[in-house]
Amino acid sequence: MLEGLRVIEFEGLGPGPFAAMLLADLGAEVITIHRPGPDAPGLLDRGKRSIVLDLKAPGDLAIAHALVTSAEALIEGLRPGVMERLGLGPEDCHALNPGLVYGRMTGWGQTGPLAPVAGHDLNYLARSGALWFAGLPGDAPVTPPTLVGDIGGGAMYLAVGLLAGVMRARGTGQGTTVDAAIVDGSAHMLALLLSLRPPGAQGFARGASLLDGPHWSRSYPTADGGHVAVQALEPKFYALLLEGLGLAGDSAMEAQHDPAQWPAQTARLAAIFAAHPRAHWQTLFGANDACVAPVLSPDEAAADPHMAARGTWQQRDGQPEPAPAPRFDGQRAAIAPRPARGKHRDEILTDLRQRGLLP
Repeated sequence: MLEGLRVIEFEGLGPGPFAAMLLADLGAEVITIHRPGPDAPGLLDRGKRSIVLDLKAPGDLAIAHALVTSAEALIEGLRPGVMERLGLGPEDCHALNPGLVYGRMTGWGQTGPLAPVAGHDLNYLARSGALWFAGLPGDAPVTPPTLVGDIGGGAMYLAVGLLAGVMRARGTGQGTTVDAAIVDGSAHMLALLLSLRPPGAQGFARGASLLDGPHWSRSYPTADGGHVAVQALEPKFYALLLEGLGLAGDSAMEAQHDPAQWPAQTARLAAIFAAHPRAHWQTLFGANDACVAPVLSPDEAAADPHMAARGTWQQRDGQPEPAPAPRFDGQRAAIAPRPARGKHRDEILTDLRQRGLLP
């Protein structure tokens, strides 16, 4: 889908490389400028081409400038000011290539009091407001997977911003700088959760929205140490949940949306789920609409019939690896190889010379 789009990625950590991998999975040509070093190729390098450059060396900096000139988009995830000191900031790169879409991936953003300060995924979620909902009333917020901040609030917003910028640049020739900050993206993602607060609710009480408090929207331990996840939001699905648990017609469970009854109802469900192993509940609810699912590890997910039928997990070197997503016209994409560091240097330099960008 993105064939013909050339993206230059400056080696970084976390959300920047993930966004670049996502674009490569979708068919973009991603050239990663790796730093000198012995590191082996990682999962996030799949589908990319690699060249090793020392950006403090004049000759290698000239190659980086040539690559920037040849591309439509760029990704960097360093602290604000680092790329400028290297002579590769947005102004430098737009002087070389006015139509370039320059993607910047940070936690705090390019501006604001905390822009130059160190931080990690959990810090960004805490300050954005997203971490507030990661736990039940009375409990400390749990550390969510980095999917929420680094990927959801960071990489995905960077990828969308880059593609939006490329669309405009192709029509106008005018590039832009994308300031993708995890604090912004994770706050933006809260819009869905906030839209599900009970009518008339004031403030942001934990455990009081339709998705983070009810007995029908949480995970429960099972007898064998496993867990099942329940989210029977609509009344018709809630009715199926109660029926499967032997609670149909139980007056104590009928009030689905009364927060005052949620603690007692939660205790009832917890005791029932704890009485049998996870496989029992998986068999009982199967593929019906009660909205009950087993909590699977990645290895278990790879063997799950639904996931296997879709080919969502594929095997590389005996380890499960997620397949590219989304898919188009129902086609299942194969995972691309991971390049050795610097593998494509010769062909990249040849291409730049053919374009007249290097002597």
